Amino acid sequence: MTRPFVMWPNPALRTPAADVEAVTDETCAIWDEMIAAMEAMPGVGLAAVQLGVMHRLAVVDASDERGQAVCMANPEVLHASVQLREHQEASPNLPGVSAKVSRPRAVTVRFLNRDGVQEDRDFVGLWATSVQHQIDHLAGKMYFDLLSKTKRDMVLRKAKKLAR
Repeated sequence: MTRPFVMWPNPALRTPAADVEAVTDETCAIWDEMIAAMEAMPGVGLAAVQLGVMHRLAVVDASDERGQAVCMANPEVLHASVQLREHQEASPNLPGVSAKVSRPRAVTVRFLNRDGVQEDRDFVGLWATSVQHQIDHLAGKMYFDLLSKTKRDMVLRKAKKLAR
């Protein structure tokens, strides 16, 4: 059983999450819950704030076979490629809508892993897109914030109409 998704426009989705001091059993239990919620969507990533947990925790699994989730505490982008990649992004917090977003094709990310050890890892393609999407969530940003005002307004109008 996982927590319900926080639905837009809940202010929690605009609130930056708190850093994680150390990886504990509770942290691992939250990651496990996040992985279950991500698989149930199904999706390729999830940030803790999407479930109302205001800690800088994220999971990403863009593998074809699944079961390869990378658990991250306090993820931060150290380096991003100049080359961009477009991808249709969406969020369970704003169901029924999506938009094409351009992000760096590859990123190097520093985070605390499941063992509580600092790790630097390179992500490419869909993995990189998902990691950046989750890091945005942890900073109180949504994918539509990267769109032009016109496109953002269209996405939000459509979401509001679907919510009725």
